[in-house]
Amino acid sequence: MNWDQIKGKWKQAKGQALQKWGELTDDDLDVVNGRREELVGKVQERYGIAKAEAERQVTEFETSCRC
Repeated sequence: MNWDQIKGKWKQAKGQALQKWGELTDDDLDVVNGRREELVGKVQERYGIAKAEAERQVTEFETSCRC
């Protein structure tokens, strides 16, 4: 699935994102609102990881999302 599709179905994708990144909150994902770079930043911030690792995780989420 590409990011445009995920963004269009963000309400469904939020649940999957919460399962993948349990440290993120509903409020975090409301702020993200389907924006990929915002999600990368939130993952990086909450997990204290490098931007490259956060990008890798979001790319993995993008390819595995069933929304």
